[in-house]
Amino acid sequence: MDERKLIAVAVREDGTVSPHAGRALLWAVYDVWPGQPPVQAYAIQLNEQTCLHVWHTRAYPERHPLHAVDVAIAGSGGEGVQRRLAERQTLLLTTAEQDVDKAVVDYCAGTLAAGLPHDERECLGDGHAHAH
Repeated sequence: MDERKLIAVAVREDGTVSPHAGRALLWAVYDVWPGQPPVQAYAIQLNEQTCLHVWHTRAYPERHPLHAVDVAIAGSGGEGVQRRLAERQTLLLTTAEQDVDKAVVDYCAGTLAAGLPHDERECLGDGHAHAH
């Protein structure tokens, strides 16, 4: 990595990487400078109404707190949320890595394990439909 980045990782209640970006309510944000170890700088705490799942399905979503970071990492994430975040230069990556700190270190080293396929059933299980 050749420039400073803010990297957010979705964290579930047990402290591991959240399997679904859209449902994650807690994001650990790391301030990463070239040649230095990542440092967790702050956390973004969302609620059910501001989670990515709800946010990205609105017809005209406003800026989201994750737009403050360069890279967001979670276990999986759908194409729609990836596209909506990318509209404001936030890259959403998915990974099978479960350790939050290791996910950041691996991203910086270019060795982040690939993520799982997006489970559409988890998105739509509550009767919620995506806007088109």
